[in-house]
Amino acid sequence: MMRLIRRLLIGKPLHNRELAHERLPKWKALSIFSSDALSSVAYGPEQIMLTLVAIPGIIAYGYMAPIALSILLLLVIVALSYVQVAKANPGGGGAYAVAKKNLGEMPALIAAGSVFADYVLTAAVSVSAGTAAIISAFPGLAGNEVSIDLLVLFGLLMLVNLRGVRESSNAFVIPTYAFLLGVVVLIVTGVWNSMTDVALILPPESVARQQLDWAMLFLILRAFANGCSSMTGLEAIADSVPMFKSPEARNATITTYWMAGILGFMLIGITYLIMHYHIMPITDVTAMSQLAEKIFGRSTAYFYIQITTMLVLYLAANTAYNGLPILLSIVAKDGYMPRYLATRGERLTFSNGIILLTVAAAILIIAFNGDTDQLISLYAIGVFISFTIAQTSMVVHWSRHRDSGWQMRAILNGVGAAATGLVVVIITVTKFIYGAWIVLLFIPAMIYIFKSIRAHYNTMSQQLHLPEESYHEGAAVFPPKGKHIVIVPVSTPTRVVYETIKYAKMIGDNIIAVHVSNDEEMGKKVAEKWNLWDPGVELTVIHSPYRLLMRPLLHFIEKKAREKAPEDYITVIIPEFETRKSWHRLLHNQTGWFLRNTLIWRENVIVTTVPYHLKQ
Repeated sequence: MMRLIRRLLIGKPLHNRELAHERLPKWKALSIFSSDALSSVAYGPEQIMLTLVAIPGIIAYGYMAPIALSILLLLVIVALSYVQVAKANPGGGGAYAVAKKNLGEMPALIAAGSVFADYVLTAAVSVSAGTAAIISAFPGLAGNEVSIDLLVLFGLLMLVNLRGVRESSNAFVIPTYAFLLGVVVLIVTGVWNSMTDVALILPPESVARQQLDWAMLFLILRAFANGCSSMTGLEAIADSVPMFKSPEARNATITTYWMAGILGFMLIGITYLIMHYHIMPITDVTAMSQLAEKIFGRSTAYFYIQITTMLVLYLAANTAYNGLPILLSIVAKDGYMPRYLATRGERLTFSNGIILLTVAAAILIIAFNGDTDQLISLYAIGVFISFTIAQTSMVVHWSRHRDSGWQMRAILNGVGAAATGLVVVIITVTKFIYGAWIVLLFIPAMIYIFKSIRAHYNTMSQQLHLPEESYHEGAAVFPPKGKHIVIVPVSTPTRVVYETIKYAKMIGDNIIAVHVSNDEEMGKKVAEKWNLWDPGVELTVIHSPYRLLMRPLLHFIEKKAREKAPEDYITVIIPEFETRKSWHRLLHNQTGWFLRNTLIWRENVIVTTVPYHLKQ
């Protein structure tokens, strides 16, 4: 039954040769890898506006246009410089991979920790923003944000991505392009209305500015930092170059240009409309919802935009689902994450990474109660740290390789590194007390985890590795054969014990059956019953007046382990019966399970179980 449910939810396993068919053409890759960046126009310009009007009495609305233009310029710089990352690193891995090649271990781990934080926040922010969009259209859903978020995370995003790249691309391509169509129509209609309306293109209250001083500068920089959330997701294509159809690097480059051009158009268009209509904060109503209502009214077009916005914001989390598992697989192959993250699942996806991302995003959503504004306070710093490391790595890369035109490429990446590095400083200073400190603590914690995992794998390898001389012919010499002491814990003679003793006689001749009794009379009865049965194995009865079962048995096993010769082995065989129905196990004690899990940590003791399956 469970297998049938698994097949219905995830699908049948795919053969390794089908991996080539999971590669994406550019038009599909745009919908998958760009949904995060493109959907950010639903909250990025709004975050600029919210910051500028957050303090009553300060007229700062007029700074919105310069901030948006600054972000547009930064977008151009980062997009042009990140194209170089995709070209120079067609194996994927983005900032981590190029930093490892050019800057060394520590910068690479900082990049990996930063991107990990960014992708988890991408999933959490996108899902919570999608829920905010639909609640703006249907206020009756307010109060259920966390439940809706978790349902979308586990019931939609995780399951669809576990089904494979092809399945997720087919599911997400239509909503993404439907959203783009809706936003383009919204911008074109809104701009046309603004040009033909008798009202001013930009009302006085939307261009009013208080004189620039230090307090105002800090507010502007914080608005800029929040607006930079519109640029998250630009790294996804460079992280996932191997998922493109051949030629991978060229297709990734073209898709990056498409993404940056569409994002820039929408960013400026939405910012202009917010200023034209002088959109102000309204509780439980997004700026996009207000714009759509002012331009189209509560018409079909309004609900189309809200529903497609909700869908694309939910699906924007898919950028993280396509980027982070691949990155984790590369980091795991290098030994800095658990190695099972590097293996593909039944559907050729990195399923363990998908599950890890879902759980991490769910923890964030629960911790911040699904509040988009609070989550965005943590956003962007991770991705800009990785941007800076990636661009710095590329400067080193070009100076080493010195291909034709390397000077211009190095200058381009150098400008990108300087620009994104400045943004890191701005975000750190302006958003530190609003949550950036959490990410700044998380990244060192991740580096510690990375290095601890690598240290474990190194020490394990040293302990398990056979020396080179062991591979010479005749080098595999084993010590003389010792005794094999087999210990069988017994409650009373049963069919389970019979099967266990039969197995014990197959692997050794020195068999000890042990019975722990908390009542002398009961112990005598078990001994008499054992002697009548006479399996050819002596029964040792240990009396336990304190009614303890595990401790006397463990003491007996440890005593035998101390007495044995170095070449001898001790095997403890635990008789267990397996019930036909899983809930039947609740009706029986779990002594065998506890004993097995206790002995597995003891040195010089081998543990095995003989299961007897009940038929009814």
